[in-house]
Amino acid sequence: MKRNVFIFGLILGTILCVNLVYMVYLCYYNPNFESNDVIGYAALVVIFSLTFFGIRNYRNNELNGAISFGNAFKTGALIVLLASTMYVVVWLFYYYLFVPDFIDKYILHVLKEATRNGASATDLAAKTKEMDSFKEMYKNPVFVILITFAEVLPIGLVVALVSALILKRKPQQNQTP
Repeated sequence: MKRNVFIFGLILGTILCVNLVYMVYLCYYNPNFESNDVIGYAALVVIFSLTFFGIRNYRNNELNGAISFGNAFKTGALIVLLASTMYVVVWLFYYYLFVPDFIDKYILHVLKEATRNGASATDLAAKTKEMDSFKEMYKNPVFVILITFAEVLPIGLVVALVSALILKRKPQQNQTP
């Protein structure tokens, strides 16, 4: 299982990290970038669907086609945890070394999106206060780690759970006449 988790976790993590760097690049260098949360989360679900193939590969190649729900979920969760950890580590390096002012640009992006979506002056003032609070919390590296894990880990765990439900299979019993 370790080899399987390692291989699929690294593949999934690499794809997640490339997606992260690309999206940050778009938001950071393109002031007219329009984000879409639905498309963003759908992309994460598609990326995390590789967990399904990791569990299936483990079941078919190492367990002779049978796996319990618990073992399938454990395998999927470990793949997701490895990929999410890669995502967090890459974000920490990228943020602190290359885009330390990302939060300032992100706040401008959020306020521009709110304006574009018809937010009133009161709504904008509340959003500005909320984002200033977020910026203050983002100064703490522990918060950065936790919030970055919170971006991807829950989605990956849901995909691992669904994959485990789909892929669980009891061992075939030999029937003798």
